[in-house]
Amino acid sequence: MNPAEKPVPFSPSASQYILDNFEPTDRIAILVLNRDFGETIQRITSAQKAASPEFQAWLRYKNANGSDIYIGMNPLKKDASTRTKADIESIRHVYLDLDHGGPEALETIENSSVVPKPNYVLNSSPEKHQVGVKVEGMHLEEAEALLHAMACEFGGDPAATDATRVLRVPGFANKKYEVDFHVQARRESTDTYHIRDFKLHIDSQDSPRNTYDTAPNGSPRRRPI
Repeated sequence: MNPAEKPVPFSPSASQYILDNFEPTDRIAILVLNRDFGETIQRITSAQKAASPEFQAWLRYKNANGSDIYIGMNPLKKDASTRTKADIESIRHVYLDLDHGGPEALETIENSSVVPKPNYVLNSSPEKHQVGVKVEGMHLEEAEALLHAMACEFGGDPAATDATRVLRVPGFANKKYEVDFHVQARRESTDTYHIRDFKLHIDSQDSPRNTYDTAPNGSPRRRPI
């Protein structure tokens, strides 16, 4: 490779994204939301099934007919039928919704010395991004305090600091606009991080559990972006 050339970042399909972020046997939540019809469908299934051609074909059909497609970023317990905090099996990701600042806010995160390099960056809508970081060894309260600290540090959406949050899935269209915006992701790291890799001040009393409630299905009361 020419030294002046940069490697092309991996841009996954929806199936690849799911299987790269979860173990095949993990139980995950897929949320299908149609604002025009007022329809909300949540499917809790294994990552392997969610990534299967049959399931993906159903998601593409729903997306083509006006539904937005989201995924819960933390796996659920084996007997879970809802997506509440009590249903979370383990903390696998922390994340940011960057509603403001566009590329500048993203560049700040990518060059920051206080948080590790993101695993995935999603271009979720015009000038807006969702950033995901793989983690392990965190308990729920610790993760939510970290989510809140990250949002405060980088100007992320404060409603996206709940461990039950759903993010968009690459490969599907964002249906909020008059013209469909196709969500894309790029992988920036394959590492898995720990709490020691984050140099932010984390105060568990700032955890959003004290200031943000969740709807009965576990999703934030603010609408997804």
